[in-house]
Amino acid sequence: MRFMMFVLTDPVPDEPSDDSDVDQWVQELDTTGRRLLGDVLDPSEARGVRVRAGERLVTNGPIPGATDTLWGFDILECADLDEAIYIAARHPMARNGRLELRPFPATS
Repeated sequence: MRFMMFVLTDPVPDEPSDDSDVDQWVQELDTTGRRLLGDVLDPSEARGVRVRAGERLVTNGPIPGATDTLWGFDILECADLDEAIYIAARHPMARNGRLELRPFPATS
């Protein structure tokens, strides 16, 4: 089962912060084949796009007023939701920010 894991900031991180090396988390999951793809996303390069009353509206940066920022993503291959939660809980951003998991079907 595949899961998209969004890596987000959180206005209230855990105390003390987690100084773990995310590269160790990545390496372990890449080695075992449970992380299929992932990367850091630069919020300064974000563009919001909406169409209202026929007019295209484009904003620079993350969504104005948002309390969190999307910093990256990972696509995980897990046996089930419980395994995805276990993997996500070991990511440093589970304590420094937050992670959101969403299942999606594997393509053939």
